[in-house]
Amino acid sequence: MHPFPHYYEVAVSATPQGRATLNSDGLNQIESSPPREFGGPGDRWSPEGLFTAAIADCIVLNFRAIAANSKFTWYNLAASTKATLNRVEGKMRFTRFETRALLKVAPDVDQARARLLLEKAEASCPLSNTLNCDRHLSIDFEVA
Repeated sequence: MHPFPHYYEVAVSATPQGRATLNSDGLNQIESSPPREFGGPGDRWSPEGLFTAAIADCIVLNFRAIAANSKFTWYNLAASTKATLNRVEGKMRFTRFETRALLKVAPDVDQARARLLLEKAEASCPLSNTLNCDRHLSIDFEVA
């Protein structure tokens, strides 16, 4: 890992109508548009969807690193995050993020240890730690 602080830069351009284009050095360009809830077409990633995806992605990638460092064997991790956007004191803000994790493990795996590693992955996610709202992680296991 590189020493802190880390810096991330994304450039966005848009015209009065249509999609916005997101660019960052060395990455594939992506397009975004408002979600259906804001009158958009709902056919591209939206800022709200990208933000929600980033929470699930951060937890999964953190778990992968933590599991490797802990020499924990697992087969697959699928996570989905549901975000709630609401009005609070006249401002739109996310008020809750619920992440469901399904971890596929061998029959002899210590599920209590697996749960602890997943909870550590969520607790150490810099995106989750930036949120000022309720967060909930539920964990299910699938035995291979």
